[in-house]
Amino acid sequence: MSETPVKQQNTTAFYGQALASFVVALAATAIGIYSLDVSGWIRAFLAIAVLYLTTSAFTLAKVIRDRQEAGQIVSRVDQARLEKILAEHDPFKPVV
Repeated sequence: MSETPVKQQNTTAFYGQALASFVVALAATAIGIYSLDVSGWIRAFLAIAVLYLTTSAFTLAKVIRDRQEAGQIVSRVDQARLEKILAEHDPFKPVV
């Protein structure tokens, strides 16, 4: 008997909270950089660094998610093969 894994779904509230948190953090960082008492070149460098860090974080999250999904697909294929072998196996069949 196979168990179908339960697929977890995130709620709309969770997505909203994650998006709001991201926007607040990015806005606070932008305001902080803008408020610094330094030259425009230093502000520009810090802004580019923040944007680079943000895009790198998104890329890393996507790579991790893709790797996890690939592992789940391989696991499902292996489980289906095993179930097929077990379904076709007859323990009472004489060995030839």
